[in-house]
Amino acid sequence: MPDVAQITVSPARIAELTALIRATGTETRTTVTPLTGADIATVPVSTEQDVLDAFAVARVAQRAWARTSLRRRKRALLRLHDLILKNREELLDLVQLESGKARAHAFDEVLHTALTGRYYGRRLSRILGPHRIAGAYPVLTGIRQYHQPKGVVGLITPWNYPLSMALVDGLAAVAAGNAVVHKPDSQAPLTALAIIQLMHRAGFPKDLWQVVSGAGSTIGSTIIDNSDYICFTGSTATGKRIAAQCSERLIGCSLELGGKNPMIVLPGADVQKTVEGTINAAFSSAGQLCVSIERIYVHESIYDQYRDALAERLERLSYGANADWEAEMGTLVSPAQLATIEKHVADAIDHGATVVSGGRARPDIAPWFHEPTVLENVPETALCFAEETFGPLVSLYPYRGVGEAIAQANDTVYGLNASVWGPVRRARKVAPRIQAGTVNVNEGFAATFGSIGAPMGGMKQSGTGRRQGAEGLLRFTESQSVGVQRLVPVGGPPQLSKRTFTTVLTVGLVLMRRFSRKA
Repeated sequence: MPDVAQITVSPARIAELTALIRATGTETRTTVTPLTGADIATVPVSTEQDVLDAFAVARVAQRAWARTSLRRRKRALLRLHDLILKNREELLDLVQLESGKARAHAFDEVLHTALTGRYYGRRLSRILGPHRIAGAYPVLTGIRQYHQPKGVVGLITPWNYPLSMALVDGLAAVAAGNAVVHKPDSQAPLTALAIIQLMHRAGFPKDLWQVVSGAGSTIGSTIIDNSDYICFTGSTATGKRIAAQCSERLIGCSLELGGKNPMIVLPGADVQKTVEGTINAAFSSAGQLCVSIERIYVHESIYDQYRDALAERLERLSYGANADWEAEMGTLVSPAQLATIEKHVADAIDHGATVVSGGRARPDIAPWFHEPTVLENVPETALCFAEETFGPLVSLYPYRGVGEAIAQANDTVYGLNASVWGPVRRARKVAPRIQAGTVNVNEGFAATFGSIGAPMGGMKQSGTGRRQGAEGLLRFTESQSVGVQRLVPVGGPPQLSKRTFTTVLTVGLVLMRRFSRKA
């Protein structure tokens, strides 16, 4: 089996990457790998003035970039797709070093970023190019809609998906003609820096994407105060504070926030396939995924069979804090994440819950590793009943009627992702009744997450805005309508009286409605 020592990054490479951070002070911080608890890198910390300087440089670069043709931008996006795949081994190593996830789950990030570059590279003109719109009067009025870039986008990204979340939002922003000032999470800056370096090689201007480093509590406000738009992925509590600050400046924001994501298992579901799906839905990246499943509602006719099959499958789950491609789950990222799941498990047991599988920390595997854990009989008074755990913990609940399961799935302040398992025709009828931004049938999250053309985001307190698809690009633009009036003014020709003109116009509208399908 591959050893942890296989996943390393040289001091020279670290120095090359951290040189991309705009930081002029002497303060530094040290990052730690969750694979072993050992130090990875000494990372410079940016000052408030560094952030201001980053915005000044980005604004100059953005003005030039906004004039760059869509063809040139498309070429850069497609070159980036190729470079990501070509350099996948280093990217995989960095993702694992900084997040602790299994290598197969790290590859999900490589794939997601490459597909994002290809999607926008192929569709940029179709989405952003000027569009003709019907004018006030046929032929006489011509309207074109343009999409102008916002300016400089402030990007604040999390540690749990250090590659994917570092790139996919910001890549759409620069594709739309914006510049970016980016604060990657302090736990995982190297991965973000590596992908930004690949952007430079792909043909994006170096000044277009500025990187700053530091705690959000220190430099976050400065980023928001100087951005034309904010893109944030993280907790609901932080997202609310960011939204409030953005509202003071009347700038827009897109926020992907927390979730307490449900799964409904319908009668007639293939139990073994559903169990395999549960492993991916609940325990990918050790459950440290915004769209990860934490609540599972199983029809009473198959509840015992499903529960026992899931417990048996988890007994055979392979763990790893190394480069082994066969490892099915990696480790939690930090002592804080471990403390949260231990607290939720202990609290649930104290309130009468039963452990079906797991329930223990496993420092023999990695310093902050916790077994994938399944609970049942979890009461409403338990912390994990309604609070997001953000770890490998799920709770099982039997139900009698599908309406009951849907009501329970929707009984939450969150609405990010959901999953429905069962006969496809029936599951497709259930899916739209769940209040979530993405719903996957016979999948956990990958069907929507991996479909770059499908918008992704949250309802209720799971956020605002959408990434991916046309919406994911257009959120970084301002719509502009340009109208051209020909021959006759909108108010009518001067030789006709207002009364005569309104009569003619009324007759024309009636005829258009009668004889034109489009009218």
